[in-house]
Amino acid sequence: MADTNLTPTVRRVDRVIWVGLGLSFPLVLLALVLAALRLQSPGRPLPVYGQVAEFTLTNQFGQAVSLGDLRGHPWVADIIFTRCPGPCLAMTGQMRDLQQAPRSATGARLVTLTTDPDFDTPPILKSYAERFGADTNRWLFLTGTKKAIASLAIDSLKLTALPKKPEERDSPNDLFVHSTIFVLVDKNGRLRGVYETTGAGTNPAAVKSQILGALRRLERER
Repeated sequence: MADTNLTPTVRRVDRVIWVGLGLSFPLVLLALVLAALRLQSPGRPLPVYGQVAEFTLTNQFGQAVSLGDLRGHPWVADIIFTRCPGPCLAMTGQMRDLQQAPRSATGARLVTLTTDPDFDTPPILKSYAERFGADTNRWLFLTGTKKAIASLAIDSLKLTALPKKPEERDSPNDLFVHSTIFVLVDKNGRLRGVYETTGAGTNPAAVKSQILGALRRLERER
């Protein structure tokens, strides 16, 4: 369940937290991201926030997926868990909306990470993907070890995933506080965009339009 107490600005860049890993979001990088967000405009290249590190995770079919498998295509990523009682269904619905855009609009890949790998095995993710009509040629649902997921989600994509203590849960499946942003990665594996998907004042149709526009720009880049 997403933390609705965060301010919109902070939620756009999301603090980087994973319990037990001792990782933190560098303040200097945070300042750079905020500055780059302010400079985004249709006439300028999208800012570069950082390089996605090499990774190997497992998709919904039990197949290994690495950064190399995504090179040559821009991609959109988020983090959810299939038992989520909060924003995950809406977020996955928004990913489906991106998938359903005309292929002439974008051939980008979609990547959904799980923050609950102990439960979200490949068969569980496959069932979840089918529930949303995922195009298996474009939309990957990835799981793996907690360390491997954290390395990609937190270190590279600047996504947040924080387990909730039992006494803090609103329901048995209220297991995590996690990012509700979509992030964009270019053909060369560089983080290029951050978009809030939920919360007060968020217009899903406008967010979809912004993301599709950004993806077109990334596809035109060499």
